[in-house]
Amino acid sequence: MTTIFESGDIMSESCIFCTTGREEVVLENRYAYARYDKNPVSPGHLLIIPKRHFRSVFEATEPELSALWDLIREARSFLDEELAPDGYNIGINDGATAGQTIMHLHIHLIPRYAGDTNDPRGGVRGVIPGKQQY
Repeated sequence: MTTIFESGDIMSESCIFCTTGREEVVLENRYAYARYDKNPVSPGHLLIIPKRHFRSVFEATEPELSALWDLIREARSFLDEELAPDGYNIGINDGATAGQTIMHLHIHLIPRYAGDTNDPRGGVRGVIPGKQQY
């Protein structure tokens, strides 16, 4: 079931991002918020989550897309101050075939640290085993 709040946000009562975690917000703006991932890939792994419930990045409005990228930039500055990582991976799993398990758009901002893998070349290509190195 979905609910439309006075703010205009559309929430799903069966979605974990709509029903929990708002108390764990680290950063936010009008259309999105950031919180730490409960199963982090690395220290500081953040999720950037739109406040409106929708599944795909392709369903986001232009203001939502802009707000999501603004929050990614703000989150990067926040993590640079807090943890000083050496790089970042930014990822979206869009659809079950792409690995999406929570059907509410969320963007992973994953800090990377020198030496956290033997050879990071190929980065996000590693989502398909054997395709990272080319």
